[in-house]
Amino acid sequence: MILTNDDGFDAPGLEALKMALRRTGALTVVAPDAPQSGIGHRVTTAAQIEVTRVENNRYRVRGTPADCSRIALKKIAPGSDWLIAGINPGANLGSDIYHSGTVAAAREAAILGCRSIALSQYISAGGTIDWQATQHHAGKVLKVLLDRPLPARHFWNVNLPHPISLNDRLSIEFCGLDTCPHRYDFNIDNDRYLYQGSIHDRPREPGKDVAVCFDQGNIAVTCIPLGV
Repeated sequence: MILTNDDGFDAPGLEALKMALRRTGALTVVAPDAPQSGIGHRVTTAAQIEVTRVENNRYRVRGTPADCSRIALKKIAPGSDWLIAGINPGANLGSDIYHSGTVAAAREAAILGCRSIALSQYISAGGTIDWQATQHHAGKVLKVLLDRPLPARHFWNVNLPHPISLNDRLSIEFCGLDTCPHRYDFNIDNDRYLYQGSIHDRPREPGKDVAVCFDQGNIAVTCIPLGV
């Protein structure tokens, strides 16, 4: 099994993911050397990509999350049964999947024929992540998904609600992708434009992934087909 992310090799979410999966078998970490959040599905084709083997089965890549998936599945661990990307500190719901590096890593694995999961932890306004609780609940939902059939050329996108504690009993809800756009604008200072928006008050459609995670406080799981 391959683990990667878009927050960098030393990110706490990657460590939490590794601990959540520590009993599932051999794990190979192939992650970006530095944070690559929001980079989407960018790949490197016209330059060399430096890869450093830190220790057995742990590699730092000077590239994007999608680069990590490509290198892992083509060269480092070909034939792996799963690639798991995360745990991202922040939600990747609805239209977020188009700019998310976490989701891109899972999508690239699906393109290459490998089963994959993108896993993110929503952070409520003013909140902080309890990584121990996140690890605990991530382990539970991953156990369910690793044993569940996944259609070819699809991948799972998972978002944990917030706040959560170790003692919470969270429901796993399989739901569709919310395509409502974010509410945002730009502040203009001369010729400089600054994005202004809040993820927390985004529009949402009842029963879709944003509402499931934000309003119902459940774990939102969406099966994403390639081409979406």
